[in-house]
Amino acid sequence: MSKDNKPNKLKISPWVIYGGILLMFLGINYFSGATTWSEPKEISLSKFYTYLDQKQVDKVVVYNKTEAEVYLNKQALTNPLHKDVEKDVFKNENTKGPHYLVQIGNDELFQKKLDEATSKGFLTSYDYKTKGNYMEWIVGILPLIVLAGIWLFMMRRMAGGGAGGGGGQIFNIGKSKAKLFDEKNDIKVTFKDVAGLEGAKEEIQEIVEFLRNPEKYTNIGGKIPKGALLVGPPGTGKTLLAKAVAGEAKVPFFSLSGSDFVEMFVGVGASRVRDLFKQAKEKSPAIIFIDEIDAVGRARGKNNFSGSNDERENTLNQLLTEMDGFGTNTNVIVLAATNRADVLDKALMRAGRFDRQIYVDLPDIRERREIFEVHLKPLKKSEDLDTEFLAKQTPGFSGADIANVCNEAALVAARKDKKAVDKQDFLDAVDRIVGGLEKKNKIVSTEEKRAIAIHEAGHATVSWMLEHAAPLVKVTIVPRGQSLGAAWYLPEERLIVRPDQMLDEMCATMGGRAAEKVIFNRISTGALSDLEKVTRQARAMVTIYGLNEKLGNVTYYDSTGQSEYNFSKPYSEETAQLIDKEISALIEGEYQRAIQILNDNKDKLLKLADILIEREVIFKDDLEEIFGKRPFEKSGAEVVTEA
Repeated sequence: MSKDNKPNKLKISPWVIYGGILLMFLGINYFSGATTWSEPKEISLSKFYTYLDQKQVDKVVVYNKTEAEVYLNKQALTNPLHKDVEKDVFKNENTKGPHYLVQIGNDELFQKKLDEATSKGFLTSYDYKTKGNYMEWIVGILPLIVLAGIWLFMMRRMAGGGAGGGGGQIFNIGKSKAKLFDEKNDIKVTFKDVAGLEGAKEEIQEIVEFLRNPEKYTNIGGKIPKGALLVGPPGTGKTLLAKAVAGEAKVPFFSLSGSDFVEMFVGVGASRVRDLFKQAKEKSPAIIFIDEIDAVGRARGKNNFSGSNDERENTLNQLLTEMDGFGTNTNVIVLAATNRADVLDKALMRAGRFDRQIYVDLPDIRERREIFEVHLKPLKKSEDLDTEFLAKQTPGFSGADIANVCNEAALVAARKDKKAVDKQDFLDAVDRIVGGLEKKNKIVSTEEKRAIAIHEAGHATVSWMLEHAAPLVKVTIVPRGQSLGAAWYLPEERLIVRPDQMLDEMCATMGGRAAEKVIFNRISTGALSDLEKVTRQARAMVTIYGLNEKLGNVTYYDSTGQSEYNFSKPYSEETAQLIDKEISALIEGEYQRAIQILNDNKDKLLKLADILIEREVIFKDDLEEIFGKRPFEKSGAEVVTEA
């Protein structure tokens, strides 16, 4: 059970305070008798005596025997002579005064003049008062108050009002930014919303069970794991699993990103780590989730030539200490997610910190079907839509990719004014995501169009004639994205790949350039993506998988990811030359093989290209009409494009 949160203290906006100060100054100014924004107009003593003799003055107030405020009577205010008298800014009429200000020279003579005017009835009354110079003092200190207010406001903005407490105080920048989820929050994601990932869900569910019922495990001497690391490619559902834990667990769940620890101020990261674990201990049992932990957990002492990573390393050291230091974190489990586990520090990965590494892989065909069923629920779909077919069309897609396909299919259907999403909309969505947007208005000359058709027909022909090459789904010469043409394949799903399978794939990839050579006896730049792909495959065979006879069972692949910091290669110059020769020999061998296949089927290649020029899109059925049934048909799996 989590502890009840303390009631929040009353928070007052700083703008309310600043507004109150301004109103206070206006009030002082108003109630002190001044209703104008400026001082009354100053006149000479002789002019005042003239107004006094003309019976235009109502009363006079003398301050400190040095100056006098003059109030005109109503009749004088109508005189054009006094048209410059200040107006009341609120009522847009003449003020009640004072209207003029007079500096007194000889106070005895001034007193005598006032007495004479009063006795003659020229002046209603006069009075002597004293006043302090408080307005000058306020005006002098006002800029300091404004500057202090601006400084306080900026410091509050920099502090960011950390979630760990302090409520936006000046020095709360070291507080944790973790967002707290508990049973009071409306967390709608549960394990039912996470399709597939059965192995990962099983381990994650067990961690939730640890916190719900720890006695089940501790009664027989077991210890609750300290942490679990979710590892896998982007989009496979690592963060979604963590959200499901927040929805399922009846314990407080602190969620934040690894970059939330990183700041420009020294010591802030370590301080936030301490504050995070302090909050978790206070609310234990609890779960801490750190997304993208590689932002703070990279290996120490690597690529640190300038010393700029000291602050990040200090944050990592504090995290290591909190996870398994002298202090005990009873019933606090740390979940973390990353797609770059190879760059994490070894001390962070050891048992006792992250006891479990849960690999979240790309979904297989069964899991893709389950993911489709989850994302299809909010869509209005046709009744004959088969999720098994959709799963076969999208292998190699992550959960995020499948969600994108479903959304794109809905947009395609809406664009066509359909009432429901059907099979063709999903196929169009897959084409749009994999190949890019169709560019039907792109200007392509007749000669170039034929060259593109020959290129794509070459891919289709070679892949159809090879056993281990992926079977074709469709070919198009309509430009998509950056490619002028594309071919869609459905290779079978394999857990291991043999050399003959890789060589067949390389041969099919070189089929486009080989077709240009066979038909036109010249080649073009259109095979760039093909060359890039086949070179990558050949290099992997030679340097990574140890599938080359001359180099033998040797690999130069570093699974830790630390080789990128080395300036030297892990092999000699002679070996480098041998690697280059073997890569070139592999590619050239498959290129000549593709040329031989196309020479043997030249008539069929030209026929296929003519159909492609006429229709712009051909399908598997068109190839069966020309070449006949494929003798080695296999189940499809992945959508691949070839330009």
